[in-house]
Formats: sequence, structure tokens, C-alpha cells
Amino acid sequence: MGLFAEVYSGELPTALLLTLNIYLIFTAYYLMKPVREALILAGKGAEIKSYLSGAIAVSLIFVVKAFSFAASRYPRQKLITWVTLFFISCLIVFYILSLSAIPLGTMGIVFFIWIGVFNVMVPAQFWGFANDIYSPEAGRRLFPVVAIGATFGSLSGSTIFGWLVKPLGLYQMMLVSGAILFVCILLTWITHFRETKKMSVHAEAQEKTGGKEREEPLEKGGGFRLVFKKKYLLYIAFFVLILNYVNTNGEYILGKYVTREAPKIVKAGKSEGLNVEEYIGKFYAGFFKYVNFLALIVQLFIVSRVFKWIGVRGALFVLPFIALGGYALITAGVSLFLVKWVKIMENGTDYSLMNTTRHALFLITSRQEKYKAKAAIATFFHRAGDVFSSLIVFLGTSYLAFNVEKFAAFNVFLIIGWIFLGILIARQHKLMSRMNPQT
Repeated sequence: MGLFAEVYSGELPTALLLTLNIYLIFTAYYLMKPVREALILAGKGAEIKSYLSGAIAVSLIFVVKAFSFAASRYPRQKLITWVTLFFISCLIVFYILSLSAIPLGTMGIVFFIWIGVFNVMVPAQFWGFANDIYSPEAGRRLFPVVAIGATFGSLSGSTIFGWLVKPLGLYQMMLVSGAILFVCILLTWITHFRETKKMSVHAEAQEKTGGKEREEPLEKGGGFRLVFKKKYLLYIAFFVLILNYVNTNGEYILGKYVTREAPKIVKAGKSEGLNVEEYIGKFYAGFFKYVNFLALIVQLFIVSRVFKWIGVRGALFVLPFIALGGYALITAGVSLFLVKWVKIMENGTDYSLMNTTRHALFLITSRQEKYKAKAAIATFFHRAGDVFSSLIVFLGTSYLAFNVEKFAAFNVFLIIGWIFLGILIARQHKLMSRMNPQT
């Protein structure tokens, strides 16, 4: 483990349990993600895909409130269990609906909204759990190890999809994902009991670190209130919003090209017998595989070293500068090859270094903020970036005659504000760390 991060005696079992858990969560998600792309792009197209982000963001307002309500009534292990079981039951319902005569477009819209909630809610509650287990010092060392599971799971999921889509079919991926998520519940309970037992053995340490408290439900109060109450959290919220706008706008640019080319390839007989939606699914599975391979390399060999050399605060700026260079290139003249590799570089860094950095920012926050405020930021504010992107896509395509280069230029403009927010977060992080030297 020394090759990837510093792991002290006794820390490895819990770190491996958490790594396996997040690995399986992302494997399940990446089995469903190509299904999402196939259904929405083949059924409705890239513009509708962009506009649906608004529906996801509105849904997340109610999801965050419901999650905060549940977090105030159930201990962490039960909270995670019930939330995950809800998503598993939804997958079973979606599979049953796929056997009916429901139109492809309708199925794609509903599934797109659902998975937009899933892919931020389930990882957010996992990382809240991980933040709750580790101290700030341990988290900075061990989060790069745990996050290897997320990166490797993304690569595994997209690769497994490519193997299974032809023999099993598109919709059967939902059932496979549901079974994987059930295993994640078991791993959560094993981790919880292991940490609880360790705390009970070290009674004095338990009292000092709040180990007993970690088994109790949280205090009453919503996640949004916590975010708007504290500058540090509010800066993170808008940092995440712009991050996701830039990423989503790039996805729209790529989706436009893929949607245009897929019917031509199928008509020319170059799709290996796949229809349009299956070909799009396979294209995205391959794209995700490259993204996740890059993310895996960065997570394994670079993230822990970046944290060690320039810290969490310095790591905030790596992705914004990569995105700034990539979209500046696109404004100069675009091709599918260029867009694809800009997105691979951007997404690969986002899913590894930036993903770990975002979670590490909460190591210095309270338990309330780790679960509730983090969930609000990782869900609503994350998806608010999608809404902003869909608004710009609508205005750009309907009234402003934006081409791909102009969409990329708008990204460049916002990335400058993104970097400024990073500076504000770094200042607040430094101040809070000084106020609590143990962090």
C-alpha cells in the first residue's frame, strides 16, 4: 500500500472494506450508465438529455429534504441500508417496465431522471460514512486509497457492460446492478460493526472522538440551512455547481457528435450488427473505459502524491486548469477526436483527483455537515450545474445560434470564476485548519 498512500498499522482492514464498497457502487453505476445514454439519446436526443437536468435538480430538492429527515431519525448504518434498498427496488421496477410496451423515449426520460438522483445520492452517503469514520489526518492519507475503489469500479463497470450487453441485453444490466448494490449494504454493516467494536475496546479514545455519538441519529435540521449558514460550505457548493456545468456542457458537445454519426454508421453496416441505441451504448462504454482507465492511473499513482506535495488546497486547481486548456483548444476548431480526448482528460481527472479532493474538503467539518450539507452539495448543487447547462443549451441553440466553439468559449469564461472560487475555498480551509490544529 505504501506505493499508493501511507497506511498505518491497524488501518488496512477498514480501508479495504470501504474500498471494496465504493468499488461495487461504481461498478453498478457504470453498468447502468451506458443504458441511460442509449435510452435517452436514441429515444429523445442530446437536447432533451440536457433539458432533463432541470427535472433532476427539482427532484433533488425533495430528495435532500427527505434524506435530512431520515438522517435525523436513523443511525448511519440503517440510513444507508434503507436508501440503498429503495434504489434496488426501483431497478426491479424499471426492469419490469422494460418488458411492457412502454415507449423507448418515455422509458429513457424516467430512467435518466432516476439515475441522475442515484449517481449523486448513493456515493454522497458513502463518503459521508467514510468522513464519519476517519479523522481529518487519517482521511487525507487514506481517502486516496479508498477512492481507488471508485475509479477501478468505474473502469470495471464500463468494461463488463461491453462484455455482457450482447449476450444478456440492455435492460438485464439493471438486475445485475441491483444485486451488486445489495452486497454494498452488507459491506456497510460489516464496516460499521468493526469500527464500533474498535471504539468499544478503546473506551477512552471513543469518548474523545465521539465514537458513541457516531452510532446515533443526527440532530434535526436540513442540509440547505447548513450550506447557507457557513461561507466555506457555500463556496464549495458554487465550486461544485460550476464544475458540473463545465462538465455537462462538454458532455452535450460530445453527445451532439455521437448522435449525428451513429445512424450513419448503422446504415452503412459498420456497427457489428448493433442497432442505433446499442451502438451508442457501446460507444459510450468504450469512452467510459478510456476515461476510467486514465482515472485509475491518476488515482493509483498521482492523487496521494499531489495531496502530499501541494495538499488538498493545491489539488483544487488541477482540474480547472486542465479544463481551461482543453476548452480553449476546442474554441479554435473542433473535431470529434478532439472533443473525445478533451472529455477523457477532463473526466479522468474529475473522477480521480477532483473527486477525492471534494470529499477531503469535508474532513474538517462537523458530523451534521458531513452527512446533511455534503448531501445537499453533492446532489442539488451538483445538479444545479446541469440545469445551468441546459439553460445555456436552450438559449444557445434556440436564440443565439451557438456552434460547438461558442459553447466551449462560454466554458472558458466560467472556468475563470471556478478558479476564483477555488481561491476562496483554499483561504477558508486554511483558516479552519489553523483554528483546529488537529486537522
